[in-house]
Amino acid sequence: MGIPMTRSGRLAFLLLLVLVLLGGSADAAPRATPPSAPYVWKSVQMVGGGFVDGIIFHPTAKDVRYARTDIGGAYRYHAGTRRWQPLLDWVPYKDMNLMGVESIAVDPSDPNRVYLACGTYTNPRTPNGAILRSRDRGKTFQRTDVPFKFGGNETGRGNGERLAVDPNNGKVLFLGTRTSGLWQSTDAGATWKRVKSFPDITEAPDPAPDPNPWIAASKRGAGLVFVVFDPRSGRRGGRSLVLYAGASLMGRANLFRSRDGGLTWTAVAGQPTQYRPHRAVLASDGNLYIAYGTVPGPWRMTDGAVWKLDTKSGTWTDVTPDKPEPGDKGFGYVGISVDAHNPRVLLASSFDRCSSGRGNDDLFRSTDGGRTWRAVFGTGGTFDVTLAPYVQATPIHWMFDVQIDPSNPDHAVFTTGYGGWETFNLKAMDSGKPTVWSVMSSGIEETVALDLLSPPKGAPLVSAIGDYGGFVHWDLDKPAAQGSFHPPYFGNTTGVACAENKPEVIVRVGRASAHHSGANIGYSLDGGRTWKPPVTMPKPDSRLGHIAVSSDGTTWVWVPEQSSAFFTRDRGRTWTASKGLPADARVIADKVNPHKFYALALFAGKLFVSRDDAKSFAPQPLRLPDGLPPQGGDRGDGRGGQDRIYATPGREGELWLAALQGLYRSPDSGKSFSRLPHVQEIHAFGFGKSAPGASYPALYLVGTVDSVRGIFRSDDRATTWVRINDDQHQWGLVLHVTGDPKKYGRVYVGTHGRGVLYGDPVAAK
Repeated sequence: MGIPMTRSGRLAFLLLLVLVLLGGSADAAPRATPPSAPYVWKSVQMVGGGFVDGIIFHPTAKDVRYARTDIGGAYRYHAGTRRWQPLLDWVPYKDMNLMGVESIAVDPSDPNRVYLACGTYTNPRTPNGAILRSRDRGKTFQRTDVPFKFGGNETGRGNGERLAVDPNNGKVLFLGTRTSGLWQSTDAGATWKRVKSFPDITEAPDPAPDPNPWIAASKRGAGLVFVVFDPRSGRRGGRSLVLYAGASLMGRANLFRSRDGGLTWTAVAGQPTQYRPHRAVLASDGNLYIAYGTVPGPWRMTDGAVWKLDTKSGTWTDVTPDKPEPGDKGFGYVGISVDAHNPRVLLASSFDRCSSGRGNDDLFRSTDGGRTWRAVFGTGGTFDVTLAPYVQATPIHWMFDVQIDPSNPDHAVFTTGYGGWETFNLKAMDSGKPTVWSVMSSGIEETVALDLLSPPKGAPLVSAIGDYGGFVHWDLDKPAAQGSFHPPYFGNTTGVACAENKPEVIVRVGRASAHHSGANIGYSLDGGRTWKPPVTMPKPDSRLGHIAVSSDGTTWVWVPEQSSAFFTRDRGRTWTASKGLPADARVIADKVNPHKFYALALFAGKLFVSRDDAKSFAPQPLRLPDGLPPQGGDRGDGRGGQDRIYATPGREGELWLAALQGLYRSPDSGKSFSRLPHVQEIHAFGFGKSAPGASYPALYLVGTVDSVRGIFRSDDRATTWVRINDDQHQWGLVLHVTGDPKKYGRVYVGTHGRGVLYGDPVAAK
């Protein structure tokens, strides 16, 4: 009995018939846009987890404030929920450079206007930056591309605000850059022109640069690092005539002033030049305070100070809160703020004081214009870690910005390498009482996910996080109560895996924290509730890399960074080198057969299979129907999920190869592969619980399907796909994706700087 055809079906059939008669093929037919399935997206709550390098308060509008991060975009504070809201989740993959925010400026005369200078790196391979301007507090943006680059994740990223709006005329903005001098806009940021009269701040080449490019860059300046207007020098609707610009220079003039609205500039007389300026603030009484250090940061600095310039008399005064003792390694100062209601009340932050023998870094408060200071934490300030338990084991570091709320002098905020802190009883110091500081970064998620695991049973999610270890989340909407998993404490986690048929066995690998020495591998036998290190490691310096666990949990295979593979069958008491594998080959376990493991050498055209518990691997040719991909070129972030093989849950020997240029499936342990249609590019791939009534796992991928970029799910073994994100939920660069094997439709997305997101399908009404 025939099946009746719909009108659209008849048209498709006729089109196919015409193509065949003309010598074409079905693949030549136009591809339909993949359908969409609505999803609700939320952040997995870790809180902070990255460098919040600036807080920007509106000077007059209460509760209007913004935060910028080095790789995770920008945020606006929501007073009703007391949480930060992301502003750049709409940034697509092609514009991921915009997720590094160099500077933020608010319009003092219009609290609805905000400007973002976006761009992550200045290297030649990175696109130029852009100015994003908003009239609705960041709900929507207009974009102006600029002919230079920003360095939101480079040295000096914690320095002051390079972008500033004239408080007397919101159409006038000035922008300091790293390599292209000073720029001006007179049409509210829509167009920009270089200020050609600004002095040349080019640094002379280092006569003996360090061979390590990161170290070499850390010793050099970061261009123009702040622009400050003097609002008293103009009138509303006119222009401010006096403004200051600080350059990250040392050994020569680094503070410049204009008295004619930016037309001409001169170096301020008498300035200290033995260090580089970081941040500056102009008090209402005309005193300009500047924090200095010998390097732009956030790397080690050996000297620094706080100076005050009386802009009326031109007198400079050293008002440094605390100085090194003879023989100390020295330290600098990076943050400075003044009370908007009392110009004699100041806060300053030290940097690297903990390395000088003077104790930890601290905030210092003055109530007499810098003549005397008191240490905030040195006099009993306390910390409440409730909102982010993992920070309890993390010392304060990278305390680059400190701000006193202009609407509430009892409220102060400072930023760190893992978010930041705030107090609402700052003035308690006036009566000799301690201040209480709590985590201020709820809503800010700035981690980098290097691996994701959703076990078949137990916790919804186990994450491997760059710089901050990782977490076991039993409740995705609350920070992990036990903090970052330990022992051992990791400063970086690069791999995590569990036994498919015994998921209470979980193993993770990475690098031990610099503050908590220990093994570079840890394991749990109770699904991640408790952890311990093994007795030994393959080698004393084994670290990072990837881990595989057999389906029964008996065999663990670790390929440390720049190393061959090692396996253990006794929980790390002894380790044996696997035979037959090249160095750095990423090993995965078969999801059914506990004796079977696989590894891939994509560009060499080899697949390696072990059938003896990883003792030895036998190579076999990797034959793809359209040939091997070319080595080199841009194949995405090497830490992402592309160019890898994946073993199918519940099916022995069934492998998926998620190559950057397409998706392939093998039913026979890699002896043969077929290419799946529709998929044109992959950056991440994973499995999830099968759809109701289906027996095959759901598939998830991040990439391009039928010319549409997005996050996709397939419920029919990659025959068809639906897009499950939308243009407002793209998050720049996504490294990993995995479904939840316990809940159909739930998916976890690991980003480069926006933490981990989870999505659930919108229930049909």
